[in-house]
Amino acid sequence: MPHRSRPSWKACKNKLLHKNWPITTLESNKSLQSLTGQERLPRPELQKRLLLCLFGLGTNTGLTSVSMGNHGVSYANLQYVRQRFVAKEALRQAISRVVDATFAIRQPEIWGDVTTWCASDSKQFSAWNHNLLTQWHKRYHKAGVMVYWHVAKQALCIYSQLKAPSSSEVASMIEGVLRHCTAMQVDRNYVDTHGQSDIAFAFCHLLGFQLMPRFKNLHEQKLYLPEKEAAETYPHLQPVLRRAIDWELITRHYDEMVKYATALRLGTAEAEAILKRFTRHNLHHPTYRALSDLGKAIKTIFLCSYLRQEEVRREIQEGLNVVESWNSANGFIFYGKHGEVSTNDVDAQEIAILSMHLLQSDSVG
Repeated sequence: MPHRSRPSWKACKNKLLHKNWPITTLESNKSLQSLTGQERLPRPELQKRLLLCLFGLGTNTGLTSVSMGNHGVSYANLQYVRQRFVAKEALRQAISRVVDATFAIRQPEIWGDVTTWCASDSKQFSAWNHNLLTQWHKRYHKAGVMVYWHVAKQALCIYSQLKAPSSSEVASMIEGVLRHCTAMQVDRNYVDTHGQSDIAFAFCHLLGFQLMPRFKNLHEQKLYLPEKEAAETYPHLQPVLRRAIDWELITRHYDEMVKYATALRLGTAEAEAILKRFTRHNLHHPTYRALSDLGKAIKTIFLCSYLRQEEVRREIQEGLNVVESWNSANGFIFYGKHGEVSTNDVDAQEIAILSMHLLQSDSVG
């Protein structure tokens, strides 16, 4: 395997301190403010320390390594800025400002029209294991944490989430579309096989955007009839046809379904908590059965388009390639300590991932 050279500290420092990155504009707009509401440092010096601090967190090299550079900022200064100014909500606000500013300045003749779709996928990062998030992942065969990304067409990540490997990818997908806090309007979301389910199709339809997965197990998918009498209309599809959709059940429990979808949209309940109510363990729950039938109907419509139209399959593949490219770049940016999240503090883990997200958003901007 060829060795990938890392950027030198001098080159990174010059890029951070002398280039007009979008984060410079963010500081003028007070995205990263003091948690106490008081600022005694001059803004130019504070901005310099913030950039150095974010570089240490976002590349995973740490504040100790950054403080060794020839820039006149000590470890104590960086630690002070980290504790006083760098918080999760402030980083999310900074990311949303960078993404919105990048969308605003990109020329349509070069980048194309502003997109209304995003692709979402997860990537595992190695992490210390004495905390509640680090778990063994059965697909990757190692312990770590999962970061779920929502990436738009122009390779801009609009939302990131630090999750345990056992958490629901469907819940992460829905949460990212609803909580990304950027100006982008998402009308469809591309996922792989693990990011879809019948319940996911139902909730995405109720929430007003289209779920478009790429199926690894396409040969196992089934189609559901619109009514019982339609079975004889499709004699060649009998091996993949199943029962008819119970429209009366959906109509009867429609208000309950809308109630749960509204709770998701307003944020009065987390997607993970709501989706745990609607699993196969609650097979006899009437609302679950109604959501399942609605999801089966929407999924059948999507499968028909997916199988018939090559452009739909190409569109989904191209969208997922964007998020795969984003994941590839993460390994280059988050290179310190061999890419391992070396803390057991869950808040510190999330701040490290959000700092990496901010650095990468600045790079592609």
